[in-house]
Amino acid sequence: MTAHPERRSGEGSAGPEVLVRRDGFVVELTLNRPDRLNAVNRPLYEQLVEALTAADADPDTRCVILTGAGRGFCAGADLKAHAEGPPPPEERAAYIEAAQKANTTLQTMGTPAVAAVNGAAIGGGLELALSCDLMIVAEEAKLRLPEVSLATFIGGGVAYTLAERVGVLKARQLIYFGDFFTGSDAAQMGMANLALPGDLVLERARAWAARLAAQAPLSLAAAKRLIGPAANHTRDEVIQLEREALDSIFGSEDWKEGVAAFHEKRTPRYRGR
Repeated sequence: MTAHPERRSGEGSAGPEVLVRRDGFVVELTLNRPDRLNAVNRPLYEQLVEALTAADADPDTRCVILTGAGRGFCAGADLKAHAEGPPPPEERAAYIEAAQKANTTLQTMGTPAVAAVNGAAIGGGLELALSCDLMIVAEEAKLRLPEVSLATFIGGGVAYTLAERVGVLKARQLIYFGDFFTGSDAAQMGMANLALPGDLVLERARAWAARLAAQAPLSLAAAKRLIGPAANHTRDEVIQLEREALDSIFGSEDWKEGVAAFHEKRTPRYRGR
């Protein structure tokens, strides 16, 4: 597989907290603090937002993969950094803002995101995975939302990203008790799409990303806007939003290309126009 070399996101800032790798229409983002199991901090969140924003603005990006360096996906908040006490209010507010922005960017950008959860995903790490559109997880990965048991609180919109996948009762159980569960458990309860042996997770995520990159970008972005958030609309509102999306897509070059490719029995070449 030919790919552009990895580059650092946020050069000149706190460090290479996020690595960016492009392969054709797919951008792969790797959380890069392997010595801390990729525990999140403010620079990591800020660099992730920077990388996601750049990818989403690039018409040559059709899918994003989010994964972790080393043996884990993301161990959540870096509690070692808080060993001497909580940060001052202004730093706390900036950290919360960066964390929420990273998650909301994943959730609301037009580009679909696939989480390749190659190992442990705890707290803020699991929140990032749940903010992606699709999730592939290592079977034996340890997952947990421990915030309530640590006298902190959930973030990243997990109060709804989790409930929309597993239902309200199960979401309450997972958040209230904060118990560990495995990647296999996550797939069985509908939190993840697939659970695989750890060494196959990124390979499958890349295969899925390649398939998504071949889809019509405008249609995929419209589907992302409606699926999930549609729960907040009435049936009539959803029908109207679908009508508006369909009307817009009917006027696109991609629609013409899709019809032509169908009649010519060839693979379509979509351009996102």
